Amino acid sequence: MTKEYLETLSAFIEKVQPDNPENIHLECKHFFSGAALYAEGRICITLTPVGLALKLPEESANKLLRNKEATPLRYFPKSPIKNGYVLFPGGVENEGETLHKYVKESISHVLTLSKPKRKKVKIRVTVQPVPLESQG
Repeated sequence: MTKEYLETLSAFIEKVQPDNPENIHLECKHFFSGAALYAEGRICITLTPVGLALKLPEESANKLLRNKEATPLRYFPKSPIKNGYVLFPGGVENEGETLHKYVKESISHVLTLSKPKRKKVKIRVTVQPVPLESQG
């Protein structure tokens, strides 16, 4: 199922951003039970069982929510609203220029944000001393 989301999102991005004039590194990856688009390592769009969600500047997101063109993103029914993201009804099937404009805005927006820091993974190994057998 996840592969399906990855293929669908990849094809959608190819339609919306076919030439990539700024030569931005765009990469679709698996994302929990769906797929996500990363621009220069920053997540900007997700396609999951709940739908197509875009990370947008606060002003744009609020405008879409106010005009009921999008809904707040919740990955699960009782989970908190994911700030900065809006969910588009119709998802990738919504071929309108408006959605395409917001996809480009989402990519541009995340490029203004600081790149996420990779967490250093600390590996702690504890070695228990093994008693030597007495020789005799």
